[in-house]
Amino acid sequence: MTSNSNLDFFKSQIGKTLDKGPSGAGNWLAGVLLEVELGYAKVSYEIRPDMCNPAKILHGGIASLMMDDVIGMANFITESEFLMTTINLNVDFLSSVKLGEKVEVSAKLVRTGANLNHWESVIRKESGKIVAKASSNMIKTHKRLSDLGF
Repeated sequence: MTSNSNLDFFKSQIGKTLDKGPSGAGNWLAGVLLEVELGYAKVSYEIRPDMCNPAKILHGGIASLMMDDVIGMANFITESEFLMTTINLNVDFLSSVKLGEKVEVSAKLVRTGANLNHWESVIRKESGKIVAKASSNMIKTHKRLSDLGF
């Protein structure tokens, strides 16, 4: 599958729950794809009890997972023919999200290089208030996407 066919596939998934992909963690999150373009993706999540800490607010690790997963999905449709993996994720937590609230997580490609892609991600409440933001770098592995069935 080429990056164009990957983009076409993800565009066909807009409005659908992302729970049948190659990422077990992403399947567990079960977000709804809202937007996707080359170098950009946005996914909606409803905060469930199993995503919360004891105070019934979104757990920081789950917030980080959401951003990392949306970045990974968006990175999958870049021009790279190789699988890329996260080498760092720097997160700032700016406000809380309560059980039952919805958030939107966006990921935007800032810079692409020969071996590294640099991303920014933001979690926003429906009101537009920023919950968390992250920057991340993904590195090219030696595994070709075509060898993995993509």
